[in-house]
Amino acid sequence: MKNLLLIIILSFGATLCNAQNKIVTEIDFNGLKRNKPTFLKSLLTVKLNSELDSTKIEYDINRLKRLPSIAHAYYSVEPLKDDNYKVIYGVEENFTLIPFANIFSSSNGEFAFRVGLQEFNAFGKNIIIGGFFQYDIFNSYGLSFRAPYLFNSKLGLAINYNDFITQEPVFFEEVTAGYKYRNNGVEILGLYEFNTKNRIEFGLSFFKEEYDYIDGFTNDEVPQNLNVNKRLIKVLYNYENINYYYQYLEGFKSALNLQMVNSSKDILPDFWLGFNDFLYYKRVGRSGNWANRLRLGFATNSHSPFAPFTVDNNINIRGVGNIIDRGTAAVVLNTEYRHSIIDKDWFVLQSNVFVDGGTWRNPGGTFGDFVDDSNVRVYPGVGLRFIHKKIFNAVFRIDYGYGVTKDASKGLVFGIGQYF
Repeated sequence: MKNLLLIIILSFGATLCNAQNKIVTEIDFNGLKRNKPTFLKSLLTVKLNSELDSTKIEYDINRLKRLPSIAHAYYSVEPLKDDNYKVIYGVEENFTLIPFANIFSSSNGEFAFRVGLQEFNAFGKNIIIGGFFQYDIFNSYGLSFRAPYLFNSKLGLAINYNDFITQEPVFFEEVTAGYKYRNNGVEILGLYEFNTKNRIEFGLSFFKEEYDYIDGFTNDEVPQNLNVNKRLIKVLYNYENINYYYQYLEGFKSALNLQMVNSSKDILPDFWLGFNDFLYYKRVGRSGNWANRLRLGFATNSHSPFAPFTVDNNINIRGVGNIIDRGTAAVVLNTEYRHSIIDKDWFVLQSNVFVDGGTWRNPGGTFGDFVDDSNVRVYPGVGLRFIHKKIFNAVFRIDYGYGVTKDASKGLVFGIGQYF
């Protein structure tokens, strides 16, 4: 009798608990124009007939915000009959067919530019297709295809083709030579997303490098013409725990890039390189954002004048100039404070105060090069950002950097997108 009574009590308790479960029986979206609802639903952790869980909904909101096609996302929950609920995801879509144009000075001070067009939401599935043309003394172009969710909600593919031709400085101790440099090849990457915080990319690149002497210093040990076929294995690993609210970011990100390069000629020997970007963002009041990037990079420490890490306006030190030095290791810290002067429904004018600093190891050098004052560069500066909140990555930036270390320069740097 006692056992029967216990069974009845347990059965009643289980029935009561089941009756109190809140079940998601409908999922809908508001604000969709170009995104496919079936595609977005495939990315959600909240599924039909699953238990209502606010933690999962918040996870989904964060994932939607990271899509290039979505500027902002939010949600609401509506009760239905019999403890059934409808979850509604509201989205503000970005305009995603984006032309772009960069104007900059080339290595010899001549006018140069890059123009292109990218679609960040092809077929309503956040597939990125784009191309560019660049004039930098010589003509270059590239094509790209990136589909992070091509096969399912975690697995995708990227294919890139580039034909870069530029005039590159090659450094020999205190002297420099000018070379016409061409890099022509294709890259194929597999993309896998473990979750919203962790993703990996792995792939191969097959390309040809050509160096043709133009002017400057010559060396019997360095050929004036060089044609080398190369193969590259690349692994990228990203950890991201950042909260997005339009132009404001808060959180931490780590981006690791490892490459192994195999060469067909000894003059450009096999080498490896790796660097990691550590990024930290902090909201300051309603209108401020403190942003930081630390890059640590190391490569095979050969004596080659074609060292992989460069000191350059558009990569690491604003105001320093276009490829003014090379090294086999680098430590770079960028820190800046961004403040929104005007913040309207669609437009933001943002001011910027920054300090860029870095140091390099010379090709074949030692770790002592990091503290050599001829390698250390510190550039404070100011800038402006013109931001369109409804167009993906529509950030036009102007920065002015002024060097305060040995043999410093100064200059303006223009670009699209935040510097980091």
